[in-house]
Amino acid sequence: MRQEKDPFISIVLPVYNESAGIGETIKELANYVRARPERYELIFVNDGSTDDSADQIRAAVAENPTIRLVDFSRNFGHQLAITAGIRYASGDAVVVMDADLQDPPRVIPEMLARWREGYDVVYGKRRKRSGETWFKKLTAETFYRVLKAVTSIDIPVDTGDFRLMDRRVVNVLKQMNEQDPYVRGMVSWVGYKQVAVEYDRQERTAGKTHYPLRKMLHLAMNGITSFSTVPLTIANWLSGFFLLVAVVTTFVSLLLGRLSLLTWVISATFFVGAGVTFTIGLLGNYIGRMFAESRHRPLYIVADTYGFKTQAAQQTHYRYHALQN
Repeated sequence: MRQEKDPFISIVLPVYNESAGIGETIKELANYVRARPERYELIFVNDGSTDDSADQIRAAVAENPTIRLVDFSRNFGHQLAITAGIRYASGDAVVVMDADLQDPPRVIPEMLARWREGYDVVYGKRRKRSGETWFKKLTAETFYRVLKAVTSIDIPVDTGDFRLMDRRVVNVLKQMNEQDPYVRGMVSWVGYKQVAVEYDRQERTAGKTHYPLRKMLHLAMNGITSFSTVPLTIANWLSGFFLLVAVVTTFVSLLLGRLSLLTWVISATFFVGAGVTFTIGLLGNYIGRMFAESRHRPLYIVADTYGFKTQAAQQTHYRYHALQN
Protein backbone atom coordinates (compact mmCIF):
# COMPACT_ATOMS: atom_id res chain seq x y z
CA MET A 1 0.00 0.00 0.00
CA ARG A 2 2.90 2.41 0.62
CA GLN A 3 3.82 2.58 -3.05
CA GLU A 4 0.28 3.08 -4.35
CA LYS A 5 -0.63 6.55 -5.54
CA ASP A 6 -3.70 6.80 -3.34
CA PRO A 7 -3.24 4.88 -0.06
CA PHE A 8 -5.89 5.40 2.57
CA ILE A 9 -4.70 7.73 5.35
CA SER A 10 -6.48 8.37 8.66
CA ILE A 11 -5.90 11.65 10.50
CA VAL A 12 -6.85 11.51 14.19
CA LEU A 13 -7.56 14.74 16.07
CA PRO A 14 -8.49 14.82 19.80
CA VAL A 15 -10.81 17.75 20.54
CA TYR A 16 -11.60 19.44 23.85
CA ASN A 17 -13.34 22.84 23.92
CA GLU A 18 -11.95 24.03 20.60
CA SER A 19 -15.04 25.99 19.57
CA ALA A 20 -13.13 29.14 18.64
CA GLY A 21 -10.82 27.38 16.19
CA ILE A 22 -12.36 24.06 15.17
CA GLY A 23 -14.07 25.57 12.14
CA GLU A 24 -10.76 26.83 10.78
CA THR A 25 -9.14 23.44 11.48
CA ILE A 26 -11.88 21.62 9.56
CA LYS A 27 -11.59 24.07 6.67
CA GLU A 28 -7.80 23.81 6.43
CA LEU A 29 -7.76 20.02 6.63
CA ALA A 30 -10.57 19.73 4.08
CA ASN A 31 -8.58 21.92 1.70
CA TYR A 32 -5.50 19.80 2.33
CA VAL A 33 -7.42 16.58 1.59
CA ARG A 34 -8.87 17.99 -1.64
CA ALA A 35 -5.45 18.86 -2.96
CA ARG A 36 -3.80 15.50 -2.21
CA PRO A 37 -3.77 12.29 -4.29
CA GLU A 38 -4.20 10.03 -1.24
CA ARG A 39 -7.60 9.02 0.12
CA TYR A 40 -8.29 10.37 3.60
CA GLU A 41 -10.58 10.17 6.59
CA LEU A 42 -10.53 12.84 9.31
CA ILE A 43 -11.43 11.36 12.69
CA PHE A 44 -12.26 13.95 15.34
CA VAL A 45 -12.57 12.58 18.88
CA ASN A 46 -14.67 14.86 21.08
CA ASP A 47 -13.26 14.44 24.58
CA GLY A 48 -16.33 15.64 26.49
CA SER A 49 -16.24 19.25 25.27
CA THR A 50 -18.60 21.59 27.10
CA ASP A 51 -18.80 24.10 24.22
CA ASP A 52 -20.22 23.60 20.72
CA SER A 53 -17.13 21.89 19.28
CA ALA A 54 -19.03 18.64 18.70
CA ASP A 55 -21.95 20.48 17.07
CA GLN A 56 -19.60 22.12 14.58
CA ILE A 57 -17.99 18.78 13.75
CA ARG A 58 -21.38 17.07 13.34
CA ALA A 59 -22.40 19.80 10.90
CA ALA A 60 -19.18 19.19 8.96
CA VAL A 61 -19.85 15.42 8.90
CA ALA A 62 -23.17 16.07 7.18
CA GLU A 63 -21.43 18.07 4.45
CA ASN A 64 -18.17 16.19 4.02
CA PRO A 65 -18.06 12.38 3.81
CA THR A 66 -14.35 12.26 4.70
CA ILE A 67 -15.07 13.52 8.25
CA ARG A 68 -15.96 11.26 11.18
CA LEU A 69 -16.73 12.03 14.82
CA VAL A 70 -16.23 9.86 17.89
CA ASP A 71 -18.17 11.48 20.72
CA PHE A 72 -17.15 10.57 24.29
CA SER A 73 -19.76 10.47 27.06
CA ARG A 74 -17.52 12.77 29.16
CA ASN A 75 -13.97 14.04 29.39
CA PHE A 76 -11.56 11.08 29.58
CA GLY A 77 -8.34 12.90 28.72
CA HIS A 78 -6.18 13.76 25.73
CA GLN A 79 -4.23 10.49 25.63
CA LEU A 80 -7.37 8.33 25.74
CA ALA A 81 -8.92 10.46 22.99
CA ILE A 82 -5.87 9.67 20.85
CA THR A 83 -6.20 6.00 21.79
CA ALA A 84 -9.85 5.93 20.70
CA GLY A 85 -9.07 7.67 17.42
CA ILE A 86 -6.34 5.16 16.65
CA ARG A 87 -8.72 2.29 17.33
CA TYR A 88 -11.39 3.73 15.03
CA ALA A 89 -8.91 4.52 12.24
CA SER A 90 -8.95 2.21 9.23
CA GLY A 91 -6.17 3.78 7.17
CA ASP A 92 -3.04 2.13 5.83
CA ALA A 93 -1.26 4.78 7.89
CA VAL A 94 -2.54 6.91 10.77
CA VAL A 95 -1.52 10.50 11.49
CA VAL A 96 -2.13 11.93 14.98
CA MET A 97 -2.20 15.71 15.35
CA ASP A 98 -3.74 18.36 17.60
CA ALA A 99 -6.94 20.11 16.56
CA ASP A 100 -5.57 23.63 17.11
CA LEU A 101 -3.38 23.73 13.94
CA GLN A 102 -0.18 24.06 15.95
CA ASP A 103 0.79 20.91 14.06
CA PRO A 104 0.68 22.17 10.44
CA PRO A 105 -0.89 19.84 7.83
CA ARG A 106 1.83 20.85 5.35
CA VAL A 107 4.22 18.53 7.25
CA ILE A 108 2.11 15.44 6.47
CA PRO A 109 3.36 15.02 2.86
CA GLU A 110 6.94 14.88 4.14
CA MET A 111 5.87 12.25 6.67
CA LEU A 112 4.21 10.28 3.88
CA ALA A 113 7.37 10.48 1.80
CA ARG A 114 9.44 8.96 4.62
CA TRP A 115 6.72 6.33 5.18
CA ARG A 116 6.96 5.36 1.51
CA GLU A 117 10.72 4.96 1.99
CA GLY A 118 9.98 2.18 4.47
CA TYR A 119 9.77 3.89 7.86
CA ASP A 120 6.98 2.64 10.13
CA VAL A 121 6.83 5.69 12.41
CA VAL A 122 7.56 9.25 11.31
CA TYR A 123 7.38 11.65 14.24
CA GLY A 124 7.40 15.42 14.20
CA LYS A 125 10.36 16.98 15.99
CA ARG A 126 9.96 20.63 16.92
CA ARG A 127 12.65 23.08 15.87
CA LYS A 128 10.86 25.92 17.64
CA ARG A 129 7.58 26.40 19.50
CA SER A 130 5.83 29.63 18.55
CA GLY A 131 3.30 31.24 20.87
CA GLU A 132 4.44 29.43 24.03
CA THR A 133 5.80 30.99 27.21
CA TRP A 134 9.43 30.61 28.23
CA PHE A 135 8.25 28.66 31.28
CA LYS A 136 6.40 26.07 29.19
CA LYS A 137 9.33 25.73 26.80
CA LEU A 138 11.78 25.31 29.69
CA THR A 139 9.65 22.74 31.54
CA ALA A 140 9.00 20.79 28.34
CA GLU A 141 12.69 20.65 27.41
CA THR A 142 13.60 19.62 30.96
CA PHE A 143 10.95 16.91 31.08
CA TYR A 144 11.95 15.32 27.76
CA ARG A 145 15.58 15.11 28.83
CA VAL A 146 14.79 13.73 32.29
CA LEU A 147 12.47 11.16 30.71
CA LYS A 148 15.17 10.11 28.25
CA ALA A 149 17.68 9.75 31.08
CA VAL A 150 15.54 7.56 33.36
CA THR A 151 13.70 5.33 30.87
CA SER A 152 15.00 2.14 29.33
CA ILE A 153 13.58 2.94 25.87
CA ASP A 154 14.60 5.71 23.51
CA ILE A 155 11.80 8.31 23.59
CA PRO A 156 12.88 11.13 21.24
CA VAL A 157 13.25 14.57 22.82
CA ASP A 158 11.30 17.65 21.67
CA THR A 159 8.48 15.57 20.21
CA GLY A 160 4.78 15.48 20.95
CA ASP A 161 2.02 13.24 19.64
CA PHE A 162 2.24 14.58 16.07
CA ARG A 163 3.33 11.54 14.08
CA LEU A 164 2.49 9.12 11.29
CA MET A 165 2.27 5.39 12.05
CA ASP A 166 2.05 2.46 9.70
CA ARG A 167 -0.88 0.07 10.05
CA ARG A 168 1.25 -2.66 11.63
CA VAL A 169 2.31 -0.25 14.39
CA VAL A 170 -1.32 0.77 14.90
CA ASN A 171 -2.35 -2.88 15.18
CA VAL A 172 0.16 -3.39 17.99
CA LEU A 173 -1.03 -0.24 19.81
CA LYS A 174 -4.62 -1.50 19.61
CA GLN A 175 -3.57 -4.55 21.64
CA MET A 176 -2.22 -2.36 24.45
CA ASN A 177 -5.01 -1.71 26.92
CA GLU A 178 -3.36 0.68 29.37
CA GLN A 179 -5.73 2.61 31.61
CA ASP A 180 -3.53 5.70 31.72
CA PRO A 181 -1.61 5.61 28.43
CA TYR A 182 1.38 7.67 27.40
CA VAL A 183 1.01 7.26 23.65
CA ARG A 184 4.31 8.70 22.45
CA GLY A 185 6.17 6.40 24.86
CA MET A 186 4.12 3.41 23.74
CA VAL A 187 4.98 4.14 20.10
CA SER A 188 8.68 4.22 20.98
CA TRP A 189 8.34 0.97 22.94
CA VAL A 190 6.77 -0.79 19.94
CA GLY A 191 9.94 -0.28 17.93
CA TYR A 192 10.11 -0.81 14.14
CA LYS A 193 11.86 1.72 11.89
CA GLN A 194 11.34 5.26 13.18
CA VAL A 195 12.58 8.61 11.89
CA ALA A 196 12.08 12.30 12.68
CA VAL A 197 10.75 15.08 10.50
CA GLU A 198 11.66 18.51 11.83
CA TYR A 199 9.13 21.36 11.73
CA ASP A 200 8.30 24.68 13.36
CA ARG A 201 5.31 24.48 15.66
CA GLN A 202 2.78 27.23 14.98
CA GLU A 203 0.80 29.40 17.34
CA ARG A 204 -2.75 28.38 18.10
CA THR A 205 -5.17 29.85 15.59
CA ALA A 206 -7.72 30.53 18.34
CA GLY A 207 -8.63 29.61 21.90
CA LYS A 208 -6.24 28.75 24.69
CA THR A 209 -4.10 25.79 25.63
CA HIS A 210 -5.78 22.89 27.40
CA TYR A 211 -2.50 21.69 28.89
CA PRO A 212 -1.95 23.85 31.98
CA LEU A 213 0.82 23.09 34.46
CA ARG A 214 -1.32 20.58 36.36
CA LYS A 215 -1.98 18.47 33.25
CA MET A 216 1.62 18.81 32.10
CA LEU A 217 2.82 17.43 35.44
CA HIS A 218 0.30 14.59 35.24
CA LEU A 219 1.48 13.70 31.74
CA ALA A 220 5.10 13.87 32.87
CA MET A 221 4.45 11.52 35.79
CA ASN A 222 2.60 9.11 33.49
CA GLY A 223 5.52 9.08 31.11
CA ILE A 224 8.06 8.38 33.83
CA THR A 225 6.07 5.75 35.75
CA SER A 226 4.95 4.02 32.54
CA PHE A 227 8.44 3.41 31.21
CA SER A 228 10.85 3.59 34.13
CA THR A 229 11.35 1.97 37.53
CA VAL A 230 14.16 4.37 38.40
CA PRO A 231 11.95 6.46 40.77
CA LEU A 232 11.44 3.35 42.89
CA THR A 233 15.16 3.35 43.67
CA ILE A 234 15.05 6.93 44.95
CA ALA A 235 14.20 5.58 48.41
CA ASN A 236 17.60 3.90 48.51
CA TRP A 237 19.36 7.06 47.36
CA LEU A 238 17.54 9.17 49.93
CA SER A 239 18.24 6.77 52.78
CA GLY A 240 21.93 6.82 51.93
CA PHE A 241 21.93 10.60 51.67
CA PHE A 242 20.17 11.05 55.01
CA LEU A 243 22.60 8.64 56.67
CA LEU A 244 25.54 10.59 55.23
CA VAL A 245 24.06 13.91 56.42
CA ALA A 246 23.49 12.50 59.89
CA VAL A 247 27.04 11.13 60.15
CA VAL A 248 28.69 14.31 58.81
CA THR A 249 26.54 16.59 61.00
CA THR A 250 27.33 14.59 64.10
CA PHE A 251 31.07 14.41 63.32
CA VAL A 252 31.39 18.16 62.58
CA SER A 253 29.38 19.13 65.65
CA LEU A 254 31.51 16.91 67.87
CA LEU A 255 34.68 18.24 66.26
CA LEU A 256 33.64 21.86 66.88
CA GLY A 257 32.13 21.12 70.26
CA ARG A 258 28.85 22.77 69.24
CA LEU A 259 26.52 19.83 69.12
CA SER A 260 23.00 20.93 70.02
CA LEU A 261 20.72 17.96 70.42
CA LEU A 262 17.55 19.93 69.83
CA THR A 263 18.85 21.57 66.64
CA TRP A 264 20.10 18.29 65.29
CA VAL A 265 16.83 16.46 66.04
CA ILE A 266 14.71 19.15 64.40
CA SER A 267 16.85 19.26 61.25
CA ALA A 268 17.02 15.50 60.95
CA THR A 269 13.28 15.17 61.43
CA PHE A 270 12.54 17.60 58.63
CA PHE A 271 15.02 15.96 56.27
CA VAL A 272 13.79 12.45 56.93
CA GLY A 273 10.14 13.51 56.86
CA ALA A 274 10.54 15.15 53.47
CA GLY A 275 12.36 12.13 52.06
CA VAL A 276 9.81 9.63 53.39
CA THR A 277 6.88 11.68 52.13
CA PHE A 278 8.40 12.04 48.67
CA THR A 279 9.16 8.33 48.47
CA ILE A 280 5.67 7.34 49.60
CA GLY A 281 4.24 9.63 46.93
CA LEU A 282 6.26 7.88 44.22
CA LEU A 283 5.26 4.45 45.48
CA GLY A 284 1.66 5.61 45.63
CA ASN A 285 1.80 6.60 41.98
CA TYR A 286 2.93 3.13 40.96
CA ILE A 287 0.36 1.47 43.22
CA GLY A 288 -2.32 3.74 41.80
CA ARG A 289 -1.48 2.59 38.29
CA MET A 290 -1.70 -1.04 39.43
CA PHE A 291 -5.08 -0.34 41.02
CA ALA A 292 -6.40 1.32 37.86
CA GLU A 293 -5.28 -1.63 35.74
CA SER A 294 -6.80 -4.16 38.14
CA ARG A 295 -10.33 -2.71 37.82
CA HIS A 296 -10.58 -3.69 34.15
CA ARG A 297 -12.94 -0.84 33.39
CA PRO A 298 -13.42 0.37 29.80
CA LEU A 299 -10.76 2.89 28.87
CA TYR A 300 -13.44 5.31 27.69
CA ILE A 301 -17.15 5.38 26.83
CA VAL A 302 -18.32 6.42 23.38
CA ALA A 303 -21.72 8.09 23.46
CA ASP A 304 -22.10 8.13 19.67
CA THR A 305 -20.25 8.07 16.37
CA TYR A 306 -20.93 9.94 13.15
CA GLY A 307 -19.76 9.44 9.58
CA PHE A 308 -18.31 5.93 9.83
CA LYS A 309 -20.83 4.37 7.43
CA THR A 310 -19.68 6.56 4.55
CA GLN A 311 -18.55 4.48 1.58
CA ALA A 312 -15.13 4.90 -0.03
CA ALA A 313 -16.87 5.62 -3.35
CA GLN A 314 -18.54 8.66 -1.80
CA GLN A 315 -15.17 9.91 -0.58
CA THR A 316 -13.71 9.60 -4.05
CA HIS A 317 -16.69 11.42 -5.54
CA TYR A 318 -16.38 14.22 -2.97
CA ARG A 319 -12.67 14.72 -3.64
CA TYR A 320 -13.17 14.73 -7.42
CA HIS A 321 -16.10 17.14 -7.19
CA ALA A 322 -14.19 19.45 -4.84
CA LEU A 323 -11.16 19.53 -7.11
CA GLN A 324 -13.31 20.37 -10.11
CA ASN A 325 -14.78 23.33 -8.23
